[in-house]
Amino acid sequence: MLGEIREKVHSAFRLTREDALKLFRTDDIFTLGELAAFSASTHNGDRAYYVRNIHVNPTNICVNRCRFCAFSRSRGEKGAFELTIEQIIKNIEEAMPVSEAHIVGGLHPDWPFEHYLKMLSAIRNEFPELHIKAFTATEVDYMRRISGKGLKEVLWRLKEHGLGSMPGGGAEIFNNAVREKLCPEKLGSEGWLEVTEAAHASGIRTNATMLYGHLESYEDRVDHLLKLRELQDRTFGFQAFIPLSYHPMNTDIGGEGASGIEDLKTIAVSRLMLDNFPHIKAYWVMLGEKISQLALLFGADDLDGTVIDEKITYSAGGVSRRGITEEELVNLIRASGRKPVKRDSFYEPARKWRVKA
Repeated sequence: MLGEIREKVHSAFRLTREDALKLFRTDDIFTLGELAAFSASTHNGDRAYYVRNIHVNPTNICVNRCRFCAFSRSRGEKGAFELTIEQIIKNIEEAMPVSEAHIVGGLHPDWPFEHYLKMLSAIRNEFPELHIKAFTATEVDYMRRISGKGLKEVLWRLKEHGLGSMPGGGAEIFNNAVREKLCPEKLGSEGWLEVTEAAHASGIRTNATMLYGHLESYEDRVDHLLKLRELQDRTFGFQAFIPLSYHPMNTDIGGEGASGIEDLKTIAVSRLMLDNFPHIKAYWVMLGEKISQLALLFGADDLDGTVIDEKITYSAGGVSRRGITEEELVNLIRASGRKPVKRDSFYEPARKWRVKA
């Protein structure tokens, strides 16, 4: 059934929308994994990457109410929080040594654009060697609106104050009909792509995400991947793609979420379709450690990192541990038969703090 696709993969021919749908619908999970693993090996050999990082969520107070989100709160609501810049600095300091701070949060109704610039500058001044990966396209668009500045200027000023790259969240699913049910107030798919393309044009590398396992169809997933592939053809500004497995607890949508098989299928099809993306990430916080380890055999080549202090997934019922040690990540990778590589934020091997072989 997959013989024609196998020939394309081994001949480095680009797969079509129809190919991707056939892969999602197949019951031959082992051949799918084999093809994705072959594709991953052409990109990164037997290497699997990880990073020492901390996740910083400055606030969960947000002007939007996305129906799939269990994280956001209104000011004064139970569970609402907003960190001061001093608290953010303290959290990073307590997590050291890390090489990257991943910063995303709610769209705070009262914080001006200058607050985000002060945050970046304070982190850069306190930790000059730390890479700051911060703000989704949704957050950047919000900064554009509250500041009254053009997108190019907003991105330039963020970069000037210490922004090193962007994480790629907020893409959710690009189908507008489904998106309207998930997050009607949020930046639309066209806006997400516009902001991301502008970031690439400004020299800011980004990741890209897709939230799956909620209301979307296989067709929606494939169309999402194709739009990302088309943008990457134009800019080559994406570093990694991260499929995000929907967690239903405490959300308005509810549901079951994706199965482990669906997680592995989505990783594998993503690797095969996104032939111009250097890396596919298995985000262990959402997938769990065991499925993430299996994902390394289904096309993934990155397990993210130590992920200290992430709050968004756990608000929606995430059951994985809160943080993992570098040694544990290395062991997960080695047990899968892959070579662990500690990386920096641009996937260059990080020689500092390297774990001994």
